[in-house]
Amino acid sequence: MTEPFDNPGGADVSGRARRPVKPRHAASLLLWREGPEGPELLMGRRHPALRFMPDVMVFPGGRVDPADARAPALTELRPEALHGLSRVGDARIARACAIAAVRELHEETALVLGQLRGPHVLPDLAALDYLCRAVTPADRPIRFNARFVVARAEAAHGKIHGSGELGELDFYSPEAAKRARMAGITAMILAEFLRWHALPESQRAGRELVKFVGRDSRRVER
Repeated sequence: MTEPFDNPGGADVSGRARRPVKPRHAASLLLWREGPEGPELLMGRRHPALRFMPDVMVFPGGRVDPADARAPALTELRPEALHGLSRVGDARIARACAIAAVRELHEETALVLGQLRGPHVLPDLAALDYLCRAVTPADRPIRFNARFVVARAEAAHGKIHGSGELGELDFYSPEAAKRARMAGITAMILAEFLRWHALPESQRAGRELVKFVGRDSRRVER
């Protein structure tokens, strides 16, 4: 089931921002594998008590922390991924978004994309592909400029174990994901992944980059 708005069931669902809110940088990671009938993606259901997008299926992710800008990495972003992530902001912000996506994957699912050094992940940024970005509508009191990156499940290791923020963690086929409760924007990101996945690997890096702004608005990045 797809909810038509951006924060279904959230604390701000019936309200509007009193003044424009600047979107905060955020990042999500679509970890995928080839299943018997096509691609399957790692998703989980957000806790019902959360203020933003409670009780809906999402990809692991969250906002960028200041420490992400200074965090070391096992490998660096490939040029095509850096190009996509740099459509808004500079290379430093792009890298911080990539770091945040890998960090959030570990915090929410216990999977490691890179190497574990103590409690922290040294991310394998070279395993990431850029997919798209989405900006929360301007009238919402909670807003994010979220980047979505992609990685094969084979690049990560560990056993899936939730932190309490995401439940029902598993790899879902697109059909199974669509039967779950998703926000409209999550369904659009899933559709964008399927467009990306359908392309030959040699054409993925050269495709048009897109962004989602407002409600149901898919635009080509200029």
